[in-house]
Amino acid sequence: MFLKLNEEQYHALDAARQAFKPMLWGLINYSIPITIATFILGLIIAIITALMRVSRSKVAKGISRVYVSIIRGTPMLVQLFIIFYGIPEVGRLITGNPDIKLNIAPVVAAIIGLSLNVGAYASEIIRGGILSIPQGQKEAAYSIGMSEGMTMKRIVLPQAMRVSVPALGNTLLSLVKDTSLLGFILVAEMFRKAQEIAATSYEFLSIYVLVGLMYWVVCFIISIVQGRYEMYVERKYQR
Repeated sequence: MFLKLNEEQYHALDAARQAFKPMLWGLINYSIPITIATFILGLIIAIITALMRVSRSKVAKGISRVYVSIIRGTPMLVQLFIIFYGIPEVGRLITGNPDIKLNIAPVVAAIIGLSLNVGAYASEIIRGGILSIPQGQKEAAYSIGMSEGMTMKRIVLPQAMRVSVPALGNTLLSLVKDTSLLGFILVAEMFRKAQEIAATSYEFLSIYVLVGLMYWVVCFIISIVQGRYEMYVERKYQR
């Protein structure tokens, strides 16, 4: 026995069906590539920032603390707006000429903003991993002639990254969902496509449920890969 749909239900399902392809296009062409690029750049920033936080230099510690404090203490959407809408005004403010603007492409602004955000949060994770390494391992490395830099590179950082894998995986999952904010700076990612279609079809429930399911599928796949990678790292470390 088939369930008979009324006109409203059929219209809602048809709107979701028509929205799927544009939303998938936004996911494949913007959301996923931006997530990958941002996570890689963010990790690089995070490692540098974490090393600055644990260094003996007061200047390096001060700069890294201010950076982390600003990023963690302000909303990501505000940061994206400052980068995309605010930075172009720098040329006008410096020169006094209203025609001079430092235009930034939406995707570039998105990568910059998200990378800085990932870098700040992930740096605290990596810093915690570094501090979790027993001091005795460092002293043993120094005793066989390793320099401080070499000890950090060969002994401390590899173990710190291993310890940080689960938390960094959670950061990646959060990053996937944070790409939904990029529509506010004109990036045609998946959620922006959903908003555009919902605004014309007025079928908000079916379309937003669909976009939620699509985010969940991506995060579910990442969770599976993360779990297997964690097991691989643990087996490799135990050998």
